Amino acid sequence: MAGTSQAIPVRLPSEEERIYIASQWKLVWWRFVRHRIAMASGLVLLMFYVVAAMPEFLAIHDPTADFAKRAYVPPQPIHFFDGFVPTKPYVYGMTGSRNPVTLAMEYVPDESARFNLQFFTSGFEYKLFGFIPTDLHFMGIDSDEDPMPFYPFGTDRMGRDMFSRLAIATRISMSIGLVGVALNIFLGVLLGGISGYRGGLADLLIQRLIEFLRAMPPIPLWLALAAAVPSTWSQIRLFFAITIIISLIQWTRLAREVRGRFLAMREEDFVVAAKLYGSSEIRIIFRHMLPSFMSHIIAATTLAIPGIIIAETALSFLGIGLRQPTISWGVLLFEAQKLQAVANAPWLLMPGLFVLVAVLAFNFLGDGLRDAADPYSKR
Repeated sequence: MAGTSQAIPVRLPSEEERIYIASQWKLVWWRFVRHRIAMASGLVLLMFYVVAAMPEFLAIHDPTADFAKRAYVPPQPIHFFDGFVPTKPYVYGMTGSRNPVTLAMEYVPDESARFNLQFFTSGFEYKLFGFIPTDLHFMGIDSDEDPMPFYPFGTDRMGRDMFSRLAIATRISMSIGLVGVALNIFLGVLLGGISGYRGGLADLLIQRLIEFLRAMPPIPLWLALAAAVPSTWSQIRLFFAITIIISLIQWTRLAREVRGRFLAMREEDFVVAAKLYGSSEIRIIFRHMLPSFMSHIIAATTLAIPGIIIAETALSFLGIGLRQPTISWGVLLFEAQKLQAVANAPWLLMPGLFVLVAVLAFNFLGDGLRDAADPYSKR
């Protein structure tokens, strides 16, 4: 009689056992997803980078095209109800008349001109992701007028659409933070690692350089370096020059943190074992020592991005950073320097709101990553 096989029950590991066998990165991820504010901030930043990836697709008008007859048009709200009845999204046209006292144009909604909102419409031509030619845009209105009378965020003094310009500016301001942080990581890890691992004269020279840079007030230093950039440079060269200038100060903090970690780890057993095995210094630093606190570097990097964004905004706002025709949040705020313009068109300050939201989101995300990477955190 053939023997009967019996299924062996499989016991799933308990939550405590899963924690014991989980890798370091999995533990960090489990702790991070429980930080609700950090998760929400990550979603906000994801939206910013989606805008930065395809701003021309989201733009309604050509961001560089001006139409002087529509200067300082106020934002047009999008309506979703006709009275109390839900309806297809629509906007009202705007009627302008010149104030006989101030001679300024004043716009009021024209309820007789109603335009329905349309999605995935045709507009100005551009290259999606830099290499796909198309004229498809996310939204527009059913109007034959050129340019179409639709300005969700209003217009500036030259009649340029603020919504489209903010979309383009998001690409520059958010990418300059990433480029600057890449330089911070390279300089901070390289010089901080050499300083902490080698010690001696190398440590002395690097630490004196860090102290010299940290002792200098950052704003005057940035002003001097930015003023030295030739005004005849192309916008691409100017972009990278401003990024390098901003990164000259930011890397010192990470270098100090890396040095402290390397000083504490260079006598650890796994480092001594790697030396006895004959591993090179570069391999010991990047293969053995650096991964042990990579999560801390990621958290510190996330917290450094807001400083770079604010620095670029400040330099461009003062007129010595990025300049027209490049569009960034700081360049847009430069247009709002005049008190009279702000009083008559407060929507010109909207780039400042974008800066505030982005900086807060990066700070909350960095706090969440730091708590998740801290093994002694109670969260």
